[in-house]
Amino acid sequence: MSTEQVATGSAQLTWFKSSYSGSGGGNCVEIALAPTTVHIRDSKTAPGPVLHVSNGPWRTFLSFAETEAHVAD
Repeated sequence: MSTEQVATGSAQLTWFKSSYSGSGGGNCVEIALAPTTVHIRDSKTAPGPVLHVSNGPWRTFLSFAETEAHVAD
């Protein structure tokens, strides 16, 4: 995983991008974890909009994505 630290308001966020993303600049998202939320952004437009999701729904999404990934295999 690659990381990048940026200041957002008064909080410091560390952004992570999956190592599966590679360096080709394709369709990648980055996430930053905070105590009660997950911040999600498009890696190609880092200064752009950021989606904020509570931890519970984020865990539900990850479980769903993992299940669907195994179905696709």
